[in-house]
This record gives sequence, C-alpha cells and structure tokens, in this order.
Amino acid sequence: MSDNLNAVSESVRRPTPPIRPEYERPLEPLAATKSEEVLPVYRRLWQRAWLRKSLILLCLALAWEIIARLQANELLLPPFSAAIRALVEDTISGVIPARAMNSLGILIKGYAAGVALAFVLTSLAVSTQLGRDLLSTLTSMLNPLPPIALLPLALLWFGLGQGSLVFVLVHSVLWPLALNMYTGFTGVPETLRMTGRNYGLRGLRYVLLILVPAALPSIIAGLKIGWAFAWRTLIAAELVFGASSGKGGLGWYIFQNRNELYTDRVFAGLIMVILFGLLVENVLFRQLESRTVAKWGMTR
Repeated sequence: MSDNLNAVSESVRRPTPPIRPEYERPLEPLAATKSEEVLPVYRRLWQRAWLRKSLILLCLALAWEIIARLQANELLLPPFSAAIRALVEDTISGVIPARAMNSLGILIKGYAAGVALAFVLTSLAVSTQLGRDLLSTLTSMLNPLPPIALLPLALLWFGLGQGSLVFVLVHSVLWPLALNMYTGFTGVPETLRMTGRNYGLRGLRYVLLILVPAALPSIIAGLKIGWAFAWRTLIAAELVFGASSGKGGLGWYIFQNRNELYTDRVFAGLIMVILFGLLVENVLFRQLESRTVAKWGMTR
C-alpha cells in the first residue's frame, strides 16, 4: 500500500512533458533558374589536361626560341626551330628511328628482367624472415650505388655487347621497384590478409591474388620510378659506352653529334628522349592506372 502511494505521489510531483502539435510545412517553389549551367567554351577547354600540358610545352618552346635568338650563337644554343628541323630531317632519313629502336630493344630486356627479379625478391621477403633480411641487406648496400658506376665491371664481365647495358639497367630498376613493392605489400590491411588465409591461399597464389591487387598503387609507382631510372641510365651508359654490338642508340646519336659540333642534332636527340618519356608516362602508365587502381577506386 505504501509503495502505491509513493508511486502516485512521485507521478504527481513529476511534471508531464508538453506535447508539441504536429504540422506540415509546404515546400517553397523552386526558383525560376536552370539547375544546370552551361560552362563557356574556354572553361570547358581549360578542364582538359592535355590542353594545359600542351600550353606549358608551347610556352617553354617559345621561351627557348626567344632566348636562343637573343643569344645569337647556334653552336652553344640553337633555336627551337633549328632543333625541330634537325629532328624532322633525321627522322625522315631513318637515323633517329633506327637509334630509338636500338635503345628501346635494350631497355625492354633490362626493364623486364629487373621487374621479374624485383617480384621474386619481394615475394620471398613477404613470405620468409630470411627473405626480409636478404632484401633489406641488399637494398641498403646496392640501392645507393649509381648504376653507371657498375659499367666498367659490366664491360669486363659481359664484353662489348648488349649484356653490359642490360646488367646496369637491371641494377637501376631492381632496387627502387623492390622497395616500393615491399612497402605496398606491408601496407596491405590485415583483414585482407586474414581473408586470403581463410581461403587457404599460400605462397605464390597468396601473393598474386591478395597482396598484388591490394598493393597495386605502390607497385605502379615503383614501375614508374624504375622506368625513369632505366631510361636515363641507358642514355648515360650509351654516352659513355657508345655502340653496342655495332649498333648505337639515342645516347650514341647524341654523343656522335656532340663530337661533330652539330648542336641542333644534339638537341634533336634530347627532344626524342623527352618525347619517349612523355609518351610512356602519359599513355602507357596512365592507361594502366585508369584500368586498374582508378577503376577500382583505390586512388583519386
């Protein structure tokens, strides 16, 4: 009886919350404006990355032409128009295409071998403790070593052939790519690793099906760095080493024209080297990124 009285007194003392009336607010009419605004033509064009980059290149070429004409010494700095003229002439005559094909043939061999070795080393590193120690020790020792410094040893070991150039290219590709791949593999979330183990994935299948797709942004970044290192190492080795098996590449083309004081052709060779770099970066790797990591939402 006392409990009931206490409950009644408590309910009397406690104020009842006010009940707010429900109501509906009509939506205001939309403003009499278009939901979409058509951008002007110049703004739509400015959103094209290729157009912005083309304008940058055009400004650089124009500055080169003006500085060269003000300097008025074609032996030291020929105008941009003279370099383009030499590039067109040697391209039509077949000299530059032949040199470029020689360089690309050696580059593909060295780059492919470096990528394969980097994948093997990194797979061992993520699978065993001994592999991790091996990769850490080798990268600490050999990654700071300039590839061109190994060229004298390569000439002794492999002779005056493509083997010497391929050896230094493998060295320039292997270590930066292996470091990027290993960093990407170690950054894979533990949830994905546990998923692969639950499905019974081990060894190479675990690396290919779990680690490689998850670490693909780092792998592509390593492939870009390895490509840049290999390309400039090849040109530098050809400048020092010269022709390989009786065939010279773009570096040898630049070296020959420098000896003969054809400065416009020296710049023509440099322009060709730059064009190859732009082509690979903006076509090959861009397509690879758009079809993989960008399509999967792994990068912005």
